[in-house]
Amino acid sequence: MANTNPASMGRIKQFIETYKVTKRNDPLIGLWLLLGFVVGGAIGFGLFWLLPGSGVLDWIFGVLGGLIFGILTALIIFSRRAQTSAYAQMEGQVGAAAAALTMLRKGWVTTPAVGFTKQQDVVHRVVGPPGIVLVGEGNPSRLKALLANERKKHERVAYEVPVEEIVVGREAGQTPLPKLVGVLQKKKRALKPAEMTAVLNRLKALDASRPAVPMPRGPVPTSMKGVRGNMRGR
Repeated sequence: MANTNPASMGRIKQFIETYKVTKRNDPLIGLWLLLGFVVGGAIGFGLFWLLPGSGVLDWIFGVLGGLIFGILTALIIFSRRAQTSAYAQMEGQVGAAAAALTMLRKGWVTTPAVGFTKQQDVVHRVVGPPGIVLVGEGNPSRLKALLANERKKHERVAYEVPVEEIVVGREAGQTPLPKLVGVLQKKKRALKPAEMTAVLNRLKALDASRPAVPMPRGPVPTSMKGVRGNMRGR
């Protein structure tokens, strides 16, 4: 079986693998990339053509500008469509929220499955600028009790730190998976970096007392870091 772990793949192989995965749900991805390259290239050619120069220099600047703008436009389109495709493939699977949380920027610490039930309802913890956010996925009725229990545990250990709850899903009052990261990043800042470190240290004792996380049944979504890295050139 081919190795599709982004951490062990080269940049070009990551890009190719991401393209293949995206094409399964988005058959027109190639056409969109070509269109983006052509339109972006035309704009870049026109802009660079206006730079001071004459004769051969005009063409050199124009071609370079066209290539730069064309590639950038194609990459932006690829980023958006690849991310949309990845969310579409993950949504509804066990662990989808944990995979989506890997898209958070630096400054956030995610701990998957800090709470769970035998029916595979799961609560993940995110510590970041807003404080502690408990992210639940699964049956809403069972998650209500599970989240309440986890909130009490965290409030006892990380006192005076805001603890919020988010349930991932498409029902009323829930947060759709594709919007999860955006919702978290828009939350009001409540902790400074130094305070975050102190909170994480307090949570270590709580985590050490937890039972082992059971392996879920069925396919588990992989991290989206490979998609993010390809799009950002990392």
